[in-house]
Amino acid sequence: MIFIAVKFTVRSAERDNWLPAVEPFTLATRQEPGNLFFEWSYSVENPDQFVLLEAFASPEAGEAHVKSEHFAAAMEGMADLVARTPEIINVEVPGDGWSLMTELAPRGE
Repeated sequence: MIFIAVKFTVRSAERDNWLPAVEPFTLATRQEPGNLFFEWSYSVENPDQFVLLEAFASPEAGEAHVKSEHFAAAMEGMADLVARTPEIINVEVPGDGWSLMTELAPRGE
């Protein structure tokens, strides 16, 4: 699978607008046939930074994603909200989604 992590640092004045602004992009991406997950979080150290974890089943699915109309529309809209160029990690890894962590489990399991 293709695993991607992106840090988006937004303008402080736009912090509360970020998630509503990216919602159409998020929903459309989650409907793509090759999308495995597309999940937003925010940094506990920088309130202006959102982190996106996403994965696609194959390089072809990842390529289809970046060529989609909703991707182009999202990049256009995000340009007005970000404070700097996002940081990204994009790697191909074995598997097809999340695995369970072997070092930790709830007590009693």
